[in-house]
Amino acid sequence: MKPAFESVTTGGGSSFVVRRFEEKYFSAPYHFHPELELTLILNGSGKRYVGSHMHDYFPGDLVLLGSNLPHCWKTAEAPSENSVSFVIHFNMDFLGKDFFQRPEMSAVLRLLKKSTYGLQFKGDTEEVKKMMLSLPGERDFFKKLIIFLEILHKLSSHKNCVLLNKQSSYFELSQNDKQRINDVIAYIVDNFQSAISLNEAASIANMTSHAFCKYFKRVTRKTFLEAVNDYRIDFATKQLINTDKPVSEIGFESGFNDVSNFYKTFKRRIQLSPLGYRNMVMKKMGE
Repeated sequence: MKPAFESVTTGGGSSFVVRRFEEKYFSAPYHFHPELELTLILNGSGKRYVGSHMHDYFPGDLVLLGSNLPHCWKTAEAPSENSVSFVIHFNMDFLGKDFFQRPEMSAVLRLLKKSTYGLQFKGDTEEVKKMMLSLPGERDFFKKLIIFLEILHKLSSHKNCVLLNKQSSYFELSQNDKQRINDVIAYIVDNFQSAISLNEAASIANMTSHAFCKYFKRVTRKTFLEAVNDYRIDFATKQLINTDKPVSEIGFESGFNDVSNFYKTFKRRIQLSPLGYRNMVMKKMGE
């Protein structure tokens, strides 16, 4: 139930790591590491979790994650093809402690600082993607480094960039408090489709239920139940669009043990009934 720590090691001759993952389902758990991470999804779809943020991902998804920001990509049910990702890991000081402090690197430094929240790059990113995919074939380590710096430079001037984990109070927490809230979010990520217990979450945080509720609201700006239901409703919307399952079945699969509660919660959040939402999206897709 806790976000796993991942150890990332660099290969000989390179100060950053480039890796390609291909598997039926992305197997990496909700995890974190000191290294920053630039991830490109080449194939597959599902849900992307960054801190307390959850959203759909599809091929072409390009995300930059800051140091120790918990994350994972969970593959959608029954994928027809393997899921494939291309990942670059690097330390903030991989070129020396003060390299990014130089005036010429000011835009890149701003980018890396913003990555603390998680950044998704939308719009035209084809040039960056081509440069990323060229890295494994580049045998000259110096040229490889230059290509990576060019990637960071281009991303620093990208106009369509979305902050993912916007809860700024999270980043003002002590390291112990960050670990505490990360453990709770990991519990939600792993269990929102089944029974979730407030007492269990409070126990994970080593708090009484009353103290935990106040603490969770202060850090995430949501009640614990609101956070759980956000995960459940986001999951339900994807199922409504991408499957023809009955609404009641989707409600149960999303973690609601009562269909009436699912309907009320869904309508309160989306302003439409589940069936109304499905019909609206299908109509727009058919236009």
